[in-house]
Amino acid sequence: MPKHTQQILSAAAALASLDVMADAKIAEHSKRFFKTGPGQYGEGDKFIGIRVPQIRKIVSQFKSLPLSEVNVLLYSEYHEARLCALLILVSRFKQKRSNEHQAIFHFYLENLDQVNNWDLVDSSAHPIVGGYLYSKTSSKDRSLLYQLADSENLWHRRVAIIATYHFIKRSDFADALALSEILLTDKQDLIHKAVGWMLREIGNKDYDTEYKFLVKHHVNMPRTMLRYAIEKFSPVVRKQFLSGQLST
Repeated sequence: MPKHTQQILSAAAALASLDVMADAKIAEHSKRFFKTGPGQYGEGDKFIGIRVPQIRKIVSQFKSLPLSEVNVLLYSEYHEARLCALLILVSRFKQKRSNEHQAIFHFYLENLDQVNNWDLVDSSAHPIVGGYLYSKTSSKDRSLLYQLADSENLWHRRVAIIATYHFIKRSDFADALALSEILLTDKQDLIHKAVGWMLREIGNKDYDTEYKFLVKHHVNMPRTMLRYAIEKFSPVVRKQFLSGQLST
């Protein structure tokens, strides 16, 4: 392999490519947007200031990066580098007939603590975790999702529910509904939003399934979760749920 190619396929080269695109104004905005202040969910996270479309361009250049080098990116202190690492994994996982699926799945789980903000979770959990656990032809053990849902780590819980998006898109709702029920009493707003989002996606595929779940649980459901879940319902039905005046 030519020396130039070896240099390109390294974490150091990927980081250098990201650094070229750095923008201080975007970095400041990102710090506020992702709540990096004291006591906030993204406390201490660092940004160099790169938009997602630019990161995707870097991903296309480094999608063959060895997992050992992806690991270096994933442990960067900079948010954009971690996102780049995860999008590389997603790109590789989505390749048809990939012989890396199991390796990527286990790599992802072994380094799950680095998936530590909502955008990192949302861009990677459903294609990798959901994608690996879903099978048309055989039954795969999905107990991992329930273990993650029981975690004290906010991001692990979000991974659990967001992973089910892969199932939902294939009209497989059972785990999404079961996990939604488990997470009804979660204290974190970011879980309320994630669960509401997944319920809304179920409704996009099967209105009656979502409606019946909400009829049963809306009274005990956090308001944010409910609002996300009923977003696509008619104004009349939304008003019924929000007021508690339902016609079942």
